[in-house]
Amino acid sequence: MASVFHNQTIWIVGASTGMGESLARALAKEGAVLYLSARSQDKLDRLVQELGSQHTALALDVSDISACAKVVADIQHSTTRLDRVIFMAALYEPTRIADITPEQFRRMVDVNLVGAFHIVSAVLPWMRQNQKGQISLCGSIAGYRGLPKGQPYSATKAALINFTESLRSEEREYGLDIKLISPGFVRTPLTDKNSFDMPMIIEADTAARAILKGLESSRFEVAFPWLFTCLMKVLRLLPYGIYFSVTRRMI
Repeated sequence: MASVFHNQTIWIVGASTGMGESLARALAKEGAVLYLSARSQDKLDRLVQELGSQHTALALDVSDISACAKVVADIQHSTTRLDRVIFMAALYEPTRIADITPEQFRRMVDVNLVGAFHIVSAVLPWMRQNQKGQISLCGSIAGYRGLPKGQPYSATKAALINFTESLRSEEREYGLDIKLISPGFVRTPLTDKNSFDMPMIIEADTAARAILKGLESSRFEVAFPWLFTCLMKVLRLLPYGIYFSVTRRMI
């Protein structure tokens, strides 16, 4: 039986490394036609060369709203429909708030949060017109609560969770399926920066399979790995007194 993704047109933003790259490989095997975006044209070109000429590399800095609109226009010029958009782009630096520079803070906000808004605002008119399609935004369990050395990454992911919840509520009347992707620790170039033990860490290929399964489901949140996600949800429910006692031990 053919995969549900077979012949679907899917745009992956943040496809050059990590989960985005693994997701591109997995979807290509399922027979999807992919548009792949990231800042590095060279990495995207190499990936397209590997996956096949039916896929397209479109370099993009998501913090540039004009560039986002241009890429969407380019996709519209080459296809009549866009079935799914998957936003995986992110920046991360594990550091304390006192040590981060304003430039680092601003850049992470621009990519992780504002970049997601740029992509959504660029594709919404097209998808609303077709009254179908799926938009998936990658948050993180780091956005469930403020974590030590997680700033501003955790803050951007918390805001992205809130943004995606609102988007889901607003766009259902237009027939759009909005999903939140909530990974735990996944082995990628971003998590390679961490100097601490990462519980229940999984490989990017495993994460990609979990995402594909979640995209097919009726669930709003695609969270994995299951056990670690459940533990973090419990942490989110703790009163502040207990929660800060736990986070002191993390430091």
